[in-house]
Amino acid sequence: MGRMEERSAAYEPITRPSVAALDAILGEPFRVLDDGFVRVVDYLGDDTAIVQAARVSYGKGTKRVQQDRALIRYLMRHSHTTPFEMCEIKLHVRVPMDTWRQWIRHRTASVNEYSTRYSEAIDAAQRTAADAWRLQTTANRQGSAGTVSADLGAQLTEQEGDLQRLARSVYSNRIAAGVAREQARKDLPLSTYTEAYWKIDLHNLLHFLALRMDVHAQLEIREYATVIGEQIVSRWVPVAWQAFLDYRVHGTVLSGLETGIVQALAAGDATRATVLVEEAGLLERTPEGEVKPNFERREIEEKLRGLGWTAPWSGGR
Repeated sequence: MGRMEERSAAYEPITRPSVAALDAILGEPFRVLDDGFVRVVDYLGDDTAIVQAARVSYGKGTKRVQQDRALIRYLMRHSHTTPFEMCEIKLHVRVPMDTWRQWIRHRTASVNEYSTRYSEAIDAAQRTAADAWRLQTTANRQGSAGTVSADLGAQLTEQEGDLQRLARSVYSNRIAAGVAREQARKDLPLSTYTEAYWKIDLHNLLHFLALRMDVHAQLEIREYATVIGEQIVSRWVPVAWQAFLDYRVHGTVLSGLETGIVQALAAGDATRATVLVEEAGLLERTPEGEVKPNFERREIEEKLRGLGWTAPWSGGR
């Protein structure tokens, strides 16, 4: 046997990864909002592919030292991201254009979107239920908190329907009159649904989910992200998904300042914890003596509540 034959014989045979739980839902649409969906078109790799990629770096023999689950959790815990890039998934999504604007900001995917220059716009627009009109939050310039009254909500939903029907009628009349599709579309509302194929590797998909499943994300895109995570990724790479939940979604990362505050509180020294916050300039006051709003301080207080502590400087606020 020659050298090439000897080398080939030493290689382990390779089979294409197949995930039965994901194969079972290929092409199946998971409904989102009133007329949207997400479905799996194709995928590459699985939990084993993550491990395989990592062990190429470590060399022969590590397979016996570290079990697959422990290795994946180690990679997630220490932000070794490249092995997760070895898995890819292609999704077909149907999503309102305003939500798609947020989605497409994640530039780490390959995208092919439905074109309203070549085809007529999809005859569907996302509708808002009367009890789902959210109020602008006063905490920051984006986001929402609470909902409008039932009477106002019903009025807004009725107006929305009228507007969407009028916009569609104007669009259809333009098309019937022979106006170019690229121009006829210009007054369609952002609630109009679009569709796209979206292909992304697992590392960047998890980053997308970490941001868009967060409670601070807009509700509409959060619903898409939750479906992708809980209905698709959990089936595709269950070990990586659980590690992601443990370390990224439900875990808490502390800055140096936050670590010092936690250490002071653990030692029973609330005064020291307050001094640290003051020294960091997070307890500035108005001339009237009121504590000024501060985003970083608020985030620290949220983390402390999650750990079972009340911020000693908050005075119960």
